[in-house]
Amino acid sequence: MRFEGQTAIVTGAARGIGLGVARRLAAEGARVALWDLDWRGSDWNSSGFEPAHRQEVDVSALSAVEAAFAASREALGHVDILVNNAGINGPIETSWNYPVEAWQKVLAVDLNSVFFCCRAAVPHMLERRYGRIVNIASIAGKEGGAGLTAYAAAKAGVIGFTKSLARELVESGVLANCIAPVITETDLLKQQTPEFTAAARAKIPMNRFLKVEEIAATAAFAASRECSFTTGFTFDVSGGRATY
Repeated sequence: MRFEGQTAIVTGAARGIGLGVARRLAAEGARVALWDLDWRGSDWNSSGFEPAHRQEVDVSALSAVEAAFAASREALGHVDILVNNAGINGPIETSWNYPVEAWQKVLAVDLNSVFFCCRAAVPHMLERRYGRIVNIASIAGKEGGAGLTAYAAAKAGVIGFTKSLARELVESGVLANCIAPVITETDLLKQQTPEFTAAARAKIPMNRFLKVEEIAATAAFAASRECSFTTGFTFDVSGGRATY
């Protein structure tokens, strides 16, 4: 129960990676607030998991984030951990044909939201001289990806932002790190064609996809007091694919 007495906010927590991370933190004692824009079809309470707080939040809007943080802080009492997981993929298209509106939306959800959530949470963490921020990036932020220019640019931005934020906070007791996963076994993967699935798996040396539980385990370490001398780092959860 390494998170006993601690609290956390997890964005994009209605399903998939975010819900998996939230459940892991709660299983180890944390009181968790779940944020998401769309709760339709979510199975957040299917395994007896009971969050301390749950909100519908558009994390791409600063005013919504500020209001949500105030509400979660009131519900939780304080905030020790912030996990920025909310994100969208966007369309698959070459950069010169990429729709401008889609580009702006991907960057708003995948990158701006990380800045907005940190902007809301960091002053509170600084007051308490403690905090753990875990930003979910992607292997695409390291490697790039043909047809995924907006997504890759946003995730590379998350990595760069996290490194910069960590340097600003380095002596404060507030640590910020990233996680860069490969494609994960979620419901979204099940919707892909067999050809896409085979090609994606072939890029991973371990020859299998990442499990939500494996990301959750890495996030739990990065969010814990045990992660005491690592900040500004990007944890590899890629099955041997990442080369740096």
